[in-house]
Amino acid sequence: MRILSLLVLAGLAATALPAGAQGLHMREQDAAYRAAQQGRILPLPTIRARIRVRGAEFIGAEFDGITYRLKYMRGSEVIWIDVDARTGRIVGRQ
Repeated sequence: MRILSLLVLAGLAATALPAGAQGLHMREQDAAYRAAQQGRILPLPTIRARIRVRGAEFIGAEFDGITYRLKYMRGSEVIWIDVDARTGRIVGRQ
């Protein structure tokens, strides 16, 4: 019974992964899509095409209404790059 419960929980957790795996959470995706359609911000694919991190793999993005936070992985290092969603300019890097 315990194994069955764990499998059910694992299945429920797995159903939440696709939105996160696509880079932006569903609400963030909706907000970014609407803003891009209205011309208030640049779409994420446009931003990604402009930002390159040598030797790193893109692993996801977040959107807060003003900036995109792009996440890259180089070896065991995570690199975050904050980009102004309106202009595409880098505003921060960690």
